[in-house]
Amino acid sequence: MNRKAHGQIRRGQLITTYGPGALIDLPNYSAIVGGLETWPKMKDLEEIAEPRLSRKLELLTGVEKPRLFSPPPASNDPREPSKGIGAWRFPEWFVVQEPSGGERERSRRLVHRKALDERGRFDGRQVVATRFVRACPKGHVDDLDWHQFVHGPDDNCPRQTQLWLDERGTSGDLADLVVRCECGKSRGMHEAMQLEMNPLGTCRGARPWLGRNSAEECGLPSRLLIRTASNAYFPQVVSVLSLPDRGNAVERAVRELWDDLQIVEDAEGLAFLKKKPKIAQALEQFEDSEVLRAIHATKSGGTQDRPVKRVELDALLAAPEGFGDDVPIDPDFHARRLPERIWRRSNRSAGIESVIQLHRLREVLTLVGFTRFEAVTPDIDGEYETDVERAQIALDPQWFPAVENRGEGIFVQLRPEAVRVWLERGAVKARLDALAAGHNRWAKDRKSKRPFPGGPYVLLHSLSHLLIQSLSMRCGYPASSIRERIYADGDEARYGILLYTGSPDADGTLGGLVQEARHFEDHLLHALRMAALCSNDPICAQHIPGESMEGRWLHGAACHGCTLVAETCCEMRNDYLDRALVVPVLGLPGAAFFEAPG
Repeated sequence: MNRKAHGQIRRGQLITTYGPGALIDLPNYSAIVGGLETWPKMKDLEEIAEPRLSRKLELLTGVEKPRLFSPPPASNDPREPSKGIGAWRFPEWFVVQEPSGGERERSRRLVHRKALDERGRFDGRQVVATRFVRACPKGHVDDLDWHQFVHGPDDNCPRQTQLWLDERGTSGDLADLVVRCECGKSRGMHEAMQLEMNPLGTCRGARPWLGRNSAEECGLPSRLLIRTASNAYFPQVVSVLSLPDRGNAVERAVRELWDDLQIVEDAEGLAFLKKKPKIAQALEQFEDSEVLRAIHATKSGGTQDRPVKRVELDALLAAPEGFGDDVPIDPDFHARRLPERIWRRSNRSAGIESVIQLHRLREVLTLVGFTRFEAVTPDIDGEYETDVERAQIALDPQWFPAVENRGEGIFVQLRPEAVRVWLERGAVKARLDALAAGHNRWAKDRKSKRPFPGGPYVLLHSLSHLLIQSLSMRCGYPASSIRERIYADGDEARYGILLYTGSPDADGTLGGLVQEARHFEDHLLHALRMAALCSNDPICAQHIPGESMEGRWLHGAACHGCTLVAETCCEMRNDYLDRALVVPVLGLPGAAFFEAPG
């Protein structure tokens, strides 16, 4: 393997698309991005400070006090030494570019890298890397054992015998490809997909992105993988917003008043003590629920590490009211609650509690690992399970690659009482039972223990996608650049959506999105009108998740014609969507949170 595979990709892509272990085509080579051992030393990288994210990584990965570093920037000065990252040549089997044997049928030799000359050619002919490799869900990836695939494990044909790849057609489909040995044996590539026969053998635990001699034990059957396919690499990215952590402020206030607050057991006891002016003044900026949570945590022996989104939600809902105050004091976070008279013009938005403008926000994303074949998404609180399978991005990780984006956004809070009343309706309960049945079918197929996220989450998620499409028409950003964060805190009945955009630029974005908060009701009504009737209705509207013939277990009334958006926007990879919970649709008028638009 050779690490001198030159090419450039953006730093953000090293976190989300082409991180360590990703298969990539460079100008002259096919390669696999190297692990953190091939990156520059920490002293040559820019460190990113985000204590809350570091704490999350310590709990998730077990790495003690992990640090965050930005990928190295590209240098435009040829006199400067290169400080890029390593890439290993992969795969090591190639197809020889033989003279054309016809339009519909041709045969090309399969050769190993060791058979190539110093110019990377075979007998003077150019070669290209084969598009077929084998892998397993744990992230291991390896070359196919082509000889064993053709002959089986017990054949005595010498391994030096020439192999050929016959193409019988122009489609490139596996059914048209045959691997043939000069000894006379052959086997169709379509058989490589028949897992019950284990045609590719047992996974050897190969991890070529970590260098030689890095294989680990693995007993899973190998699966065929097309190295350029979309399921070849699913990064596991942890992200946080740099928002003030109100939890720490509450805990400090509680500790200062502990002599008085240690006797508090419930809200009534807290209300009684707040009759003292000193206590009332010290706690006036906090909700009673926050204070009680801090008191209980202190009694249990220390603070509790709270989910990522719960902390963010505290800071968002604590934003003071303001209008036109877009000169930030803190470049990482500046939020103002928009006065209701500015954005509410009718009772059609009665289910909306508030609209908050985020003039400045900072998002930090870090890569902790990856999977192949199946993506693993965080739960509704933004947390990954600590025991989930993931491939490592370093042999002994001590730090993690990260990027920071600065931007703007709009936060929309639903009225808690409206959500409670909505959940009690019979039509809503029946619809949620159907969605939960689909989730159970999905979980059974994948042997997943993840619970159904609940009705409020599906409602918020579906509404978020509809608003993204409406906002993109007027805010100046394409829909693919607007991202979402869904906040469904059922314990404290807090529900909201953050729609935001950001870039690595030092000044972030230019205000086009945040100013659309003033016209939020217009966007809401436009989204409801568009969602009421899909171009694929009635098929889309009458889709039943638990009885889906096409296996769309996690979708209600949702398809590419109405609700699905680019996966760069969505935090759940376009799962758990149902516009019938948002607006009345054909055949299901009674489950909607909002009334039909006029």
